[in-house]
Amino acid sequence: MTLETFIYFAVGLVLLIVGAELLVRGASRLAGAIGVSPLVIGLTVVAFGTSAPELAVSLSAATAGQSDLALGNVIGSNIFNVLFILGISAMITPLVVSVQLIRTDVPIMVGSTVLVLLMGIDGGITRADGLVLVALLAGYLVLLFYLSRRESKESEAQFADVVDVSEPPRTAGKLLLQVVYILVGLGLLVLGSRWLVHGAAEMARAWNVDELVIGLTIIAAGTSLPEVATSIVASMRGQRDIAVGNIVGSSIFNVFAILGITATVTPVLVSEAALWFDVPVMVAVAMFCLPIFFTRAKISRWEGGIFFFYYIAYTSYVVLDELQHEVLPTYRSVLLYAVMPVTLLTVAVSLGNSLRSRRRAGPSPP
Repeated sequence: MTLETFIYFAVGLVLLIVGAELLVRGASRLAGAIGVSPLVIGLTVVAFGTSAPELAVSLSAATAGQSDLALGNVIGSNIFNVLFILGISAMITPLVVSVQLIRTDVPIMVGSTVLVLLMGIDGGITRADGLVLVALLAGYLVLLFYLSRRESKESEAQFADVVDVSEPPRTAGKLLLQVVYILVGLGLLVLGSRWLVHGAAEMARAWNVDELVIGLTIIAAGTSLPEVATSIVASMRGQRDIAVGNIVGSSIFNVFAILGITATVTPVLVSEAALWFDVPVMVAVAMFCLPIFFTRAKISRWEGGIFFFYYIAYTSYVVLDELQHEVLPTYRSVLLYAVMPVTLLTVAVSLGNSLRSRRRAGPSPP
């Protein structure tokens, strides 16, 4: 590894951290000033802005004929978003999950991943498929703004314990400053991700790693680092709706916008390996959010630990499969017949306890 590669990697990481701090600060204060909930800000400005690196990478890869890299970036980013970022964020501090996320956004996230599986069965995401995904993005945005308007009158009281809106900026100058924070933060995030991914990709190429594996791991993790920094900073600052909303919104945006726009520009081929393993894993990870989020409408530290563990397990499997290591069959059997059943049983028991507690408590007020 050369010194230049290390500099790209290190400076990119610093820019990500600074950019995330500016973005979360500007977004949360702007939300308090204009009466829009931090959740919706997280699902739009923050989530979409921090997904810009994924869009740049996937477009560049697809137009260069590197479909495995383009698709692997989207699939890997969604898996990384939920398992790694939510896992780390929840282990830092338990995350409160909004009712809107449980009822609306998480089912949309699940549906979007299933749609990728269905569209990819014929071997590729066509231009027509891409246009459908972009149209669904437009519908999702309309739904978000409708929900935002419906809740705007109560947003300040509802999120008073999450975001400090006791003295929101009211003057034009202070409002403009928050916009500048957001724009500068987004710029630093995009630039930092680009430099960090450049350094990481050079390392991977030096090790002769397969293109799909690069997309699923190094590139996916690198382009998702804005979400890492943003969600972790938001968790540490107590802005837990931004932390969760950012991940869910980014995952939806990855499919509807990034894959949709990329496929509209040039069709994206779906390899057999991606179709029968990596895409189903992405679907399973999205579906796993429903029972986890539903338990007391929060993600506890131990549930965050489960997410994080499964990211390590998935990444290890991808690496072992790439190396065709002799331990792979044993590793696969342990995951399928020991670890996964225990996890499902644990989540089922927790969900059952949550449902019994809600029934004892009676119906919640409207």
